[in-house]
Amino acid sequence: MSKHKNWVLAAGDSIHLKEIDPKDTGKYKNKADAEQEKIELSAVFEDLQPKLFASKKHAVLFVFQGMDCSGKDGVINKVFSISNPAGVNTYSFKAPTQEELSHDYLWRAHQHVPSYGYIATFNRSYYEDVLITRVHGQVSDEQAHARFRQINDFERMLEENGVRIVKIFLHISKRFQLEKLIDRIEKPHKNWKFDESDLHERQYWDQYQAYYEDLFKHCATEKHPWHIVPADHRWYRDLAVLQIVTETLEEMGLSYPDPIPALQDHLPDMYAELEKMKKK
Repeated sequence: MSKHKNWVLAAGDSIHLKEIDPKDTGKYKNKADAEQEKIELSAVFEDLQPKLFASKKHAVLFVFQGMDCSGKDGVINKVFSISNPAGVNTYSFKAPTQEELSHDYLWRAHQHVPSYGYIATFNRSYYEDVLITRVHGQVSDEQAHARFRQINDFERMLEENGVRIVKIFLHISKRFQLEKLIDRIEKPHKNWKFDESDLHERQYWDQYQAYYEDLFKHCATEKHPWHIVPADHRWYRDLAVLQIVTETLEEMGLSYPDPIPALQDHLPDMYAELEKMKKK
């Protein structure tokens, strides 16, 4: 396992989440210390995203997982609001509908895989089908491990067809989660964020941690590693994810499509029309 700005788990790596401090902020002392890099990375993202959109050769899917209150909504909003909203789609995966349950578990995710030129962000994902289902005994360990293989095959198929997949786990502490839940109750304007089910699922914290560690071990590959981002400090979470996003786009060697020389033939008539309009 390597550490490069954040924890990265590739093929064969295993981790105990207790080994990673959710309050870790890397080389940065505080939010102000990281502000200049955030500005620079935002400029890189603003430059690269239109090239992805214009070229229409590739797509990028960012998969976000994490415990309740880990900030999936928040980081997607903070990081991807920098880009042209026309080129980014966000999907939140809640409990499956009856129609979704009548298909295989990957069906609903495949429908929202981004088109070429686009970025998609998944707030939760098909990985829920080896997490919450496993915690509550809806799938056995044997079934979950079969799904690990299927998910790896699914991601490899997408990659081979031009869809880059980036998987990010927002790592928070159990205390941080509790503080956030209390905050949602204490502040009336945040009551809408509170869900009774969050308290229920909190009882299974250790089980979720163990099952996350298992899926990291089996679903981290060389092409599709898992990025573990310490997320108790929101400012560091946002910066770390922005680093991952910009590095991903830089690695893709994006560029605008080649110029179309024939378009120059239109210019004389267009300039002539413009001159007439100026004289009126």
